[in-house]
Amino acid sequence: MNFYKKLSPFYNLALLYFIVSFTLRIVLLFHPITQSSFTFAESLKIFSLGLVSDFFVFALASAFLWLYLIFISNSKYNKPYGYIILASFLALLIYIASGKSVFDEYGGALPRIVLIFVAIKTFLFALLLFLPKHRDKIRFWLFAFVIFLYVLLILQNAISEFFFWNEFGVKYNFIAVNYLIYTNEVIGNIMQSYPVVPIFSALFIITATITYFIVKKSRNYIDEIPSFNQKLKITALYAVLFICSLLAIPGLAKTENSKNVFVNELQSNGIYKFYLAFQNSNLDYFKFYKTISNEKAFAILKQDFPTIKGNSTLRLIKEDSLEQRKNVVLITIESLSADFMKMYGNEQNITPFLDSLAQKSLLFTNVYATGNRTVRGLEAVTLCIPPTAGESVVKREDNKNKFSTGSVFLKKGYNVKFMYGGDAFFDNMQDFYSGNGYQIVDKSSFSKDEVTFSNVWGVCDEDMYNKAIKVMNGEAKQNKPFFNHIMTVSNHRPFTYPNNKIDIPANIKSREGGVKYTDYALRQFFAQAKKQPWFKNTVFVIVADHCASSAGKTELPVDKYRIPAFIYIPDAKPEKFNKLMSQIDIMPTLFGLLNFDYESKFFGRNVFKTDYQPRAFIATYQDLGLIKDNILTILSPKQGIQQFDLKLMEKTGISPEFQIYYDQIPLKSENTKLADETISYYQSASYVLKEKEYQFTDLTNKNKKLYAKVRE
Repeated sequence: MNFYKKLSPFYNLALLYFIVSFTLRIVLLFHPITQSSFTFAESLKIFSLGLVSDFFVFALASAFLWLYLIFISNSKYNKPYGYIILASFLALLIYIASGKSVFDEYGGALPRIVLIFVAIKTFLFALLLFLPKHRDKIRFWLFAFVIFLYVLLILQNAISEFFFWNEFGVKYNFIAVNYLIYTNEVIGNIMQSYPVVPIFSALFIITATITYFIVKKSRNYIDEIPSFNQKLKITALYAVLFICSLLAIPGLAKTENSKNVFVNELQSNGIYKFYLAFQNSNLDYFKFYKTISNEKAFAILKQDFPTIKGNSTLRLIKEDSLEQRKNVVLITIESLSADFMKMYGNEQNITPFLDSLAQKSLLFTNVYATGNRTVRGLEAVTLCIPPTAGESVVKREDNKNKFSTGSVFLKKGYNVKFMYGGDAFFDNMQDFYSGNGYQIVDKSSFSKDEVTFSNVWGVCDEDMYNKAIKVMNGEAKQNKPFFNHIMTVSNHRPFTYPNNKIDIPANIKSREGGVKYTDYALRQFFAQAKKQPWFKNTVFVIVADHCASSAGKTELPVDKYRIPAFIYIPDAKPEKFNKLMSQIDIMPTLFGLLNFDYESKFFGRNVFKTDYQPRAFIATYQDLGLIKDNILTILSPKQGIQQFDLKLMEKTGISPEFQIYYDQIPLKSENTKLADETISYYQSASYVLKEKEYQFTDLTNKNKKLYAKVRE
């Protein structure tokens, strides 16, 4: 019984963790974003296997607690051991502070973190060594502090999981890993989006209260420090549990195999999901996905691109009409779901200007975003390539000198710029666009008098557009056409914008307000642009980067990828294009409208070509989908393939071309042709990136013979 009491710090914290995790699952189960009902068997699976998973994850997370507790003793402070240990700590501290330690080889913040940790350990050891009369009191407060940290982390993790679910409808994933990298923007976003002071005040009060009771029930460990034999028993027991946990957790993750994604997410442990996301940030397609031979992959691809040769997408695009050297302004709008617009059924009137502009434009009614993050949208319109597994190309190390929309314009003699109201360092945009020949205009380019309103993401859209007008007025005087890609920021949580602009008060911080202000700012931009001499010689491309939400019952809910897209050409006759198409087709289609002759590596197509085959690509960072012939094919890691029949769920009062909701019914037997075609697209895209066949500089010299054959 006495030995059992020595385990009290572990089982008291474990009990807290289980209660918090159980409560969190209930809260998430009934959350509005959890668009699903659950059978009794599914509910039982969620809570039973979820509890088992929590148990083993807590066992692993207790490693630091075990390490701290096992070294608590009085004997190590006896002479001469105490002085020898203190001298060792001081020597280690000096070694790390010298700037020539092994930690400095890794660079970054690691040396500083280790230095602070060792300094604290040295200081505390010295206190306990030289103040023996106060040793018990110091040890008690250290013990209480360690318990406080564990309680705080348990509660903080639950709050973080809740807000992440509130944003994305899943437990931690790849996005959460990215959020650790961009702490300034993310913490700023949290500070501006949520009542942080009340939340954290309540959190610390609750943490302190719980800590008090756990310390009270667990302090026997430090009041009567375990003997050496008891510590051996504790260590042996923990070692067995630790090893079992290492083996059990991956196995439990394999039971997250329900067709209902919400069942899998609710069953999963958020901490382990974060670990998996961290591990899988870079996914090698050829290692994790089902493959065919590269020859077969490109042979299938050749059906879509008849003139390609070998393992390449290189081909000559030639138009029959005279090239138009018009200016081009591409505006990618943050988080603009199709269902925000009136024509797709929205009744809130939050996009009045976009609704009116769409009726005067070349309107693409059936477009799908490639992903659910800004970097995927930027990748789609810049590189015109399917969304390959893992991180977007924008954020990869090998992201420079790619064949891009910018490179096509540069070769045509255009000025090429990327404009962003925030810090282009975020999401690696600065590195990507500057590395592909774009000039950058971001928040750092603004003077103080050019900023009327800003939040953590950057200046408001009005300020960005005002800056863009100034830049384009300057470019127009250079007697060169310009291509300017503008990325908006205002339609993003915390949804703050200048007051007295729209009829939704800014202090409400609502998604609807963010959308309506974005629409308002765009109206002001066009009002200014129409007054400029370059306006009538400019083509405006407007497209969303991704939808506002990606949560759904399946891995890839197709309605969460449907986006608005249109091309406005002043004085041109409005037109509708209703065929299925991808975000990667927008810019190649524009090049076709401008009658550009160019050598292309794009996977995107000019959708007005007679041989265009309607299809769309949608993906997360690991699930890769192809929509074609009303079937969604999904490739997943571990060579997984799923297929769904897309059955239209028609809504009354909406035209057929604007219907976006589908029931995704699993196919009873695999459509091998579509499965192979999906593999072909994603495997060939992964291949050309991996083998550096998607570079811009390779074109002129390396492939002259191939060009000659293509021209023939």
